[in-house]
Amino acid sequence: MSTIDSSDVASRLEFARDAALDAARIILGFYQDAGLNVERKRDASPVTIADRRAEQAIREGIAKYFPNDGVLGEEFGETPGTSGFRWVLDPLDGTKSFIHGTPLFGTLIGVEHLGRCVVGVCNFPVLNEMAWGSVGGGAWWRTGSEQPKPARVSNVAELSQALLCFTTVQGFSRIGRADAFDKFVQTAGLVRGWGDCYGHILVATGRADVMVDPQMNPWDAAALVPIVQEAGGSFMDWQGETSINTGNGISVNAALREEVLRITRR
Repeated sequence: MSTIDSSDVASRLEFARDAALDAARIILGFYQDAGLNVERKRDASPVTIADRRAEQAIREGIAKYFPNDGVLGEEFGETPGTSGFRWVLDPLDGTKSFIHGTPLFGTLIGVEHLGRCVVGVCNFPVLNEMAWGSVGGGAWWRTGSEQPKPARVSNVAELSQALLCFTTVQGFSRIGRADAFDKFVQTAGLVRGWGDCYGHILVATGRADVMVDPQMNPWDAAALVPIVQEAGGSFMDWQGETSINTGNGISVNAALREEVLRITRR
């Protein structure tokens, strides 16, 4: 594993936090707007002007302060870099929630160094809540103007006592794994559909114990890896590997990791 300068991580984390707040101001300008135009992308997922303007603003900042870094964003694709760093952006994770006026959507800003996720920021504009993490720097959580506090996963050790979150029931069926969803429903102590990045951050902050996503893109996952892992948990795919590229993801505390994998792993 290659070494990385802590100052390079710190400067990108500081920028990512500021950029997420700038994106929030853009997004909130369109929140619960009755005249908001919703378009459909090639994969039929929705996109709005809020998604696009927020990503544009983040990209402009990266180009100014880190011009040699690469960028991968949900809305505008990939721009290669030469520094070894790559930003992975989801300006509005949970667009469907945003469209419906539900406040459980967030901005995800992740940074990779030579393929390793080293910085993650997740900001919830309506909730005025932010979580962030960096390799070696821990995971942190702040609501409103409160002082940041350490983000730590729970110590619940049995799935029968756990709060498990998911994004959509349909997602399990789409990948032919309705059996996994049924097993989670039968086994977990409490199952709630607090989806998208919100469910993952609930796990990182100890308010939920497991978040299972059957369908994820790299920009859905990159920011979550350092937050969840620095909080003492695991962000992994359904086979137990730490990856943002395999199309699914799980955030889970350390004690429940193997019990959850017994359901998802094939």
